[in-house]
Amino acid sequence: MQPNEVKALLESRISGCEFHIQGEGCNFQVIAVGEAFEGLSPVKRQQLVYAALSDEIASGALHAISIKTFTPTQWQTASENAE
Repeated sequence: MQPNEVKALLESRISGCEFHIQGEGCNFQVIAVGEAFEGLSPVKRQQLVYAALSDEIASGALHAISIKTFTPTQWQTASENAE
């Protein structure tokens, strides 16, 4: 899979979030920013993203995924946002 394919999948399955994807093949780094993460624990936030990609993970199309999640407020001060 390509990063743009992973991004399209996530955007179609989790509304109101912005995704930044890096990686190639079946190994990707996902940064997700959205109101959907407001009030959720870090584990629940990751579960939300993993659930959106569960079919691709089960099929082996995606293998290694690292996920960082932020609310919009957290993203404004995050070091990853130095793009």
